[in-house]
Amino acid sequence: ANPPQGVTVNRVGSMFTMFFTEEPVYDYDSAKKSNTTKFGDFFRHMLDHGVYLAPSQFEAGFMSFAHTEADIQLTRDAMGKFP
Repeated sequence: ANPPQGVTVNRVGSMFTMFFTEEPVYDYDSAKKSNTTKFGDFFRHMLDHGVYLAPSQFEAGFMSFAHTEADIQLTRDAMGKFP
């Protein structure tokens, strides 16, 4: 599953952040233009499906070797169910 529509994903190495905007996010001012309400809905949706994310889109998530293929599949499946 891909990220939901209308999302910009920024990443460096295994660190990532999702912003609910179709515009590029390159600084705090552009990040503030994103839809924080929709991020909150996404955060709660993912939590309800067993995926624990940072509670703010102004924080970063991290992937590591501790994440199993099952963890990744769970995340993908939950993401695909987000409206």
